[in-house]
Amino acid sequence: MLAQAVGPIEALVIILYLLVVAYLGWLGYRQTKTATDYMIAGRKVHPFVMAMSYGATFISTSAIVGFGGVAGLFGMSLLWLTFLNIFVGIFIAFVFLGGPTRRMGHRLDAHTFPELIGRRYQSKFIQVFAGLIIFFFIPLYSAAVLIGGCEFISTQFGIDYTVALLVFSVIIAAYVVVGGLKGVMYTDALQGTIMFVGMFVLLIFSYSKVGGVTIGHHELTELAKLVPGKLKAMGHEGWTAFPDFGFGDRKYDLWWITVSTIVLGVGIGVLAQPQLVVRFMTVKSKMELNRAALVGGIFILVMTGVAFTVGSLSNAYFALHGKVMTGKVVKEIDAEKGQAVIQLMKKNESGAWAEIPDKMAPVKLDGEEPYLKGQKGADGKPVDIARGRSISIVYAKGNPDGIIPLYIKEALPDWFGLLFLLTLLAAAMSTLSSQFHALGTSIGRDVFEQLSGSPKAADSARSMHVVRIAIILGIVLAVVISYKARGGYIIARATAIFFGLCASAFLPAFLGGLFWKRMTRAGAIWSMIVGFVATAFWLLFIKAKEAGDLGVVQHFTGGKTSLLSDKPNWDVVDPLLVALPLSILVGVIVSLATKRPDDEHLERCFGR
Repeated sequence: MLAQAVGPIEALVIILYLLVVAYLGWLGYRQTKTATDYMIAGRKVHPFVMAMSYGATFISTSAIVGFGGVAGLFGMSLLWLTFLNIFVGIFIAFVFLGGPTRRMGHRLDAHTFPELIGRRYQSKFIQVFAGLIIFFFIPLYSAAVLIGGCEFISTQFGIDYTVALLVFSVIIAAYVVVGGLKGVMYTDALQGTIMFVGMFVLLIFSYSKVGGVTIGHHELTELAKLVPGKLKAMGHEGWTAFPDFGFGDRKYDLWWITVSTIVLGVGIGVLAQPQLVVRFMTVKSKMELNRAALVGGIFILVMTGVAFTVGSLSNAYFALHGKVMTGKVVKEIDAEKGQAVIQLMKKNESGAWAEIPDKMAPVKLDGEEPYLKGQKGADGKPVDIARGRSISIVYAKGNPDGIIPLYIKEALPDWFGLLFLLTLLAAAMSTLSSQFHALGTSIGRDVFEQLSGSPKAADSARSMHVVRIAIILGIVLAVVISYKARGGYIIARATAIFFGLCASAFLPAFLGGLFWKRMTRAGAIWSMIVGFVATAFWLLFIKAKEAGDLGVVQHFTGGKTSLLSDKPNWDVVDPLLVALPLSILVGVIVSLATKRPDDEHLERCFGR
């Protein structure tokens, strides 16, 4: 099936790409002699490689397909996430956090993020606890990336999603298990370059398809009248407008989803991503970090800015050029411009027009033949049959994760589909390899070695086997989640959950460890525990989308999806807005109430 779906040219290009990736993985394997090489690339990585690896790890199919699809649903308000990605994820991270992280990592001989904060606070518990959080929850984020890549492969080549998932996951596993961080970062640099070119070409094509920047944005603004009823009720003001702001009414739900979960959840959570923080420990000096910041900023601007813009513009494209749909006019919004909502219809076995249950679509009616009078429905009564083009949400069958893959397939030439396939392969492989590398080293270095005692040479070699076994287990778990969870913008949700969890559990201890000498072991431990527990509680019992999927609340309340479902907006607020302030507050209070770390250890951490 896969061989029939992929043509000879596509197959040749993909094979060549995979051979290059395999070579870079092999190169990393040859240069991986020690645990330091495997875990932090020997601390001698070139700044361009580091920047591209950081960016390629940060930006994945979850950003391009998942958040791009959410932009097709919610609009260009997601561009605020691009701003935070650059300002927080690049500027603050590289300029303010990168140097102290690199210096402390070198002084403490830390190889992983959990090991860094564990040694800063002289706590085996912190290192093991952080390692376990990463091991159990990074597969959720990995699943989001896998779904994004496989949704595109499935749509582009018309193959079964399960087949795409199996092939894709095997390719990922093949080189991350062997190459270590050197192999991962070498391939990241190649993949980041491919991603940059692919997204830049996508932006040019997309604006050309809607008549240019001015016409395209005008057309998108005009579609505000066609916002579906459910989105309108949540505060959707159009694809070029910010959602309605307020608190205490359902019409403000979209604002809180967009700002708290998408913009802040991901925009702040990036600072505590284990697979990104470890990149700072791979360079030789602060100068390399400064040189990498500009490259990283431009890369993030193009990657996320293009994804969110194109996702929104897909609505204008489908309204102008999409397939013609047929149905019964339910509501005329603007008769002069031919804007209406139609009940989608199809001919039944007797040849009469019948309604498709629960399928209504906002459309721009076809100017040549907007109505066909005199047709009869299944009930024998005359109906008006309208023909029109719908926005992208309907074309993707209500699944935002399918918007970008469908747009690429429908709007752009076949050769670009191949380029974009390589772009998504690069995006997914770069992020997944880093995620699985972080997962494996967390179990091997941070859990196994700590619980088994001081590692000697033989133990260190044994822990490398544990690392590789853990990576395989993580891949299996991510594949299972990817198979079970699809639809409902799961890619963006899963990404935001992991980013928010890392921020609430790790960020106060991480920042306090870097900049506040008064931060104590007890303060860090309780900060991490409170951040983790508060996030878990909010996801299980308060946030309706996640709590409803998990089903714990329904079991105890007889059907409610949230303990606060009768309190508008609270059940869509992201856990980050509650858990992170609590985590910070507890960390500060407990640190001030407990004994200051001894000066000798602080000197070892910070220098004289």
